[in-house]
Amino acid sequence: MQIQSKALPQSFSLQRSIRGFASPHETSHPLLMLSAIVLLTVFAIVQVDLHSAQLQAIGLLSHTATGIDPVFLSP
Repeated sequence: MQIQSKALPQSFSLQRSIRGFASPHETSHPLLMLSAIVLLTVFAIVQVDLHSAQLQAIGLLSHTATGIDPVFLSP
């Protein structure tokens, strides 16, 4: 007589429920992906701008304000 574990069927049902949320046949709309990437990029830029003093203090940003090299400016 074998003893059957109750954990095995529960793990399979959990795996099925996770698969139900993300079907392999469905893909995200390209416009949704583009907007998510743009929003994350803008968020990163704003965060770096807001915390530039702290980033300079730990050495992740340069302390000097470097502009465009005058060699590359038009006469």
